[in-house]
Amino acid sequence: MAHWKLLLRRLVRQIWFKIALFCLGGFAAAFTALLLQPYIPEDIALSVGADSVGNILGILAASMLTVTTFSLTTMVSAFASASTNLTPRATQLLMEDTTAHNALATFLGAFLYSIVGIVALSTETYGANGRLVLLAVTILVIIFIVVTLLRWISRLTKLGTVRETIEQLEEAASSALSRWCKHPHLRAAPRLDWVRMAQAVYPTEIGYVQNIDVEKLASIVESRDALIDVDVLPGAFVEPTRPIAYVDEEMSDEDIGRVRHAFLIGDRRTYEQDPRFGLIALSEVASRALSPAVNDPGTAIDVINAGVRILALQGGRNAEEDVAFPKVRMPALSTADMMQDFFVPIARDGAGLVEVGIKLQKALQSLSRLSPEVFGKLAEEHSEDALRRAEKSLDEERDLERIRRHALTHRPKQIVQKSVAYPGS
Repeated sequence: MAHWKLLLRRLVRQIWFKIALFCLGGFAAAFTALLLQPYIPEDIALSVGADSVGNILGILAASMLTVTTFSLTTMVSAFASASTNLTPRATQLLMEDTTAHNALATFLGAFLYSIVGIVALSTETYGANGRLVLLAVTILVIIFIVVTLLRWISRLTKLGTVRETIEQLEEAASSALSRWCKHPHLRAAPRLDWVRMAQAVYPTEIGYVQNIDVEKLASIVESRDALIDVDVLPGAFVEPTRPIAYVDEEMSDEDIGRVRHAFLIGDRRTYEQDPRFGLIALSEVASRALSPAVNDPGTAIDVINAGVRILALQGGRNAEEDVAFPKVRMPALSTADMMQDFFVPIARDGAGLVEVGIKLQKALQSLSRLSPEVFGKLAEEHSEDALRRAEKSLDEERDLERIRRHALTHRPKQIVQKSVAYPGS
């Protein structure tokens, strides 16, 4: 993805962006009455009683300020609760909630509209005709506020809850992984066996790779007989001694700088191109739920279900990819790394709970059946690892036997069947 597209998408998702747009809309709505008042017959304005608009605007301004303050307080409490009880990595998703942005933007926009209208009325800017137009616009604003309030009230019942946060993390990870499954090498050529390249490219910053602009890399070597071998994926932590790419011919400092700028590096991981980050955040939710202070195995089971749905997408990845940039070579997303990110923390923290142990084994069975070519061997390794951890933590032999009955390494090999296409892929 081009950096400017990614940065524009992030800008649009910022809470202040929509608020600023709605505030400008409030100003525009208040001044619309000035433009339309010459076209309204004065006798109609007097018969309707447009002078009452001042009182309505006063009530609207006071109520919108109160509702905005309440909404902000509620959002901050939800963010703090999610950060404390679930994982701080979920907060950035909650802060991008569209319904919350629309609600705050509507309330603040209506407040500014009311203030501008009141000021204009007090300076007698509006005549009787202008007041009628202002009244009509105010009625439309009130209808819009009522609809937004109803949606906002419904959203408040779920904002920051465990179930809702798990769903948002699953959606973010699934969206990122779906893009990787469609283009396993981001439309670049696959990176084969590593060969020694002429020149390494090092970053000048310390942080996480957030985005790789493959098209920009391709444009650098388009007119020359050269290859760029990308050595990192989004989510990798890099610093000035860690190569991010290699080129097979000596390049000028200017061209090396262009290669370097194709990698967007930030101080934290993001979800757009990094499905592993979503899986890590989900596993953190499960680990927090399995801590002795919380002791909520049900949440861990919900997280395991979400993880299976996400990882199953990897089993249905596109085998025949469209290579649009053959002079750029990109490593593939590692299924082994994703499974390790997700299953190891849950197996470690849930080793002493038989229900979590059984659910882990069933989840690994499901992945193995869905795509034995992709998950078969890895699922057996994680099944054995989870079983070994359970054997060290559980004292009751009956509980251990229940887990063993579901373990892949203790079941007949006939359970590994022909690959089944996952409908969500």
